[in-house]
Amino acid sequence: MVIIGAGLTGLGAAHRLSELGVDDYVVLEANAEVGGLARSFRDDAGFTYDVGGHVFFSHYGYYDRVVKAALGDEYTELDRQAWIWIENRFVGYPFQNSLAQLSPATTLECILGLIEAERQAKSRPASFDDWMERVFGAGITKHFMRPYNCKVWATPPELMSYQWIAERVSVPDLETVLRGVIANEPPVAWGPNGRFRYPRHGGTGTLCQRIAEPLHDRIELCCPVVSVDPRDKVVYTADARAWRYDMLLNTMPLNRFVALLEHVPNRVATMSQELAWTGTHVVGIGLNRPAGTDKNWIYFPEPDVPFHRVTYLSNYSPYMTPEPDQTLLLAETSYSKYKPTDRETIVDHVVDGLVHAGLLRAEERHLIISRWRYSAAMTYPVPTRTRDDALCPIHAWLTEQDIASRGRFGAWLYEVGNMDHSFMQGVEWVDFVLSDEPETTWIAPREHVVAARTIKQEDHRGR
Repeated sequence: MVIIGAGLTGLGAAHRLSELGVDDYVVLEANAEVGGLARSFRDDAGFTYDVGGHVFFSHYGYYDRVVKAALGDEYTELDRQAWIWIENRFVGYPFQNSLAQLSPATTLECILGLIEAERQAKSRPASFDDWMERVFGAGITKHFMRPYNCKVWATPPELMSYQWIAERVSVPDLETVLRGVIANEPPVAWGPNGRFRYPRHGGTGTLCQRIAEPLHDRIELCCPVVSVDPRDKVVYTADARAWRYDMLLNTMPLNRFVALLEHVPNRVATMSQELAWTGTHVVGIGLNRPAGTDKNWIYFPEPDVPFHRVTYLSNYSPYMTPEPDQTLLLAETSYSKYKPTDRETIVDHVVDGLVHAGLLRAEERHLIISRWRYSAAMTYPVPTRTRDDALCPIHAWLTEQDIASRGRFGAWLYEVGNMDHSFMQGVEWVDFVLSDEPETTWIAPREHVVAARTIKQEDHRGR
């Protein structure tokens, strides 16, 4: 077997193969270290940065056991302290459960909109934008849902589907909202990450490094794939080596992978170009003073700051900073063809935004002792309205070639793109290949079998 990519999905597959006593496989990783988007970096000043605001929570007992074995007791455990900065104040998360903390006019507008949405006849939404209006009402959509999602996705919501929502978005309950406003009941906690873990040392990347340690003789670092011949079942890498396989697991971005494949039917190549994504400028700011708060992260829906989220990374573990009583802030700003952002000026804009939002006082600029930027080209696979129609023929044809594509960008499914989801996609693929056990995390796109027949016929005619 050949596995492309040593991110969480590739490591999940490799871990499971090793656990089952299979050693006839190789993991080909383009970078000099494992982890993919779950890597961490330490700068010259001694601050440790993640590529985004990753935390550990899980839907799977298997994943929990792997994390426990990898980290032992070297982790912190925290109750989520998530907030929203809006109308020059912090309000609780989720937004709809904290309406009483807003200005009276905004609170009234949001409640009336939600009541009106409840009254409307339910029908199938046309888009994510339509879904927001129908579920949250005009007020909540206007003040939080639409502006925040435009920032994080860097994509017009009318171009997005809504089927990906699942546990990603807290759906409002009118009674809970009214209890919070009228009876002043505290906001109701929501979400699977209400309590989470984090490595004590080394950031998120520590988990990947620990999992990879016993697999080092199976992982080829600095070994980017340059082409794949699915007919002869050979992977070619930049060092002029050829790797033969019987089954291939790809975890690199699906569109890039298809571009490396030989003998690809036109429809598959065309559909891969339909896939959309956003990138993220991740900016770290190290401060020589205590945080002064126990907040974990803050959402920013309004346009007066460039970032959509800021994480107090130093609150996750005291070892993220080189010295005690220092602060590490991590700001994320999405970008795309719809929302271009200049990487050369983003750090200065982030600092200005932190001052504007009150996370940094103007007179404290001299306390900044580290500035760090990582511009990730692909961080969110966008669930566009045409995504599933594009994925059907791609995955169908790959299956016919004994190739699977899994992981956040390998499967191109944001809804199963958390760290635990990604790891388990690799594990479940191995169990499917070796034991014919059904995959439960990754679900085949609609009309998979029908599309497989269509592409197979097209491929046959092309020969």
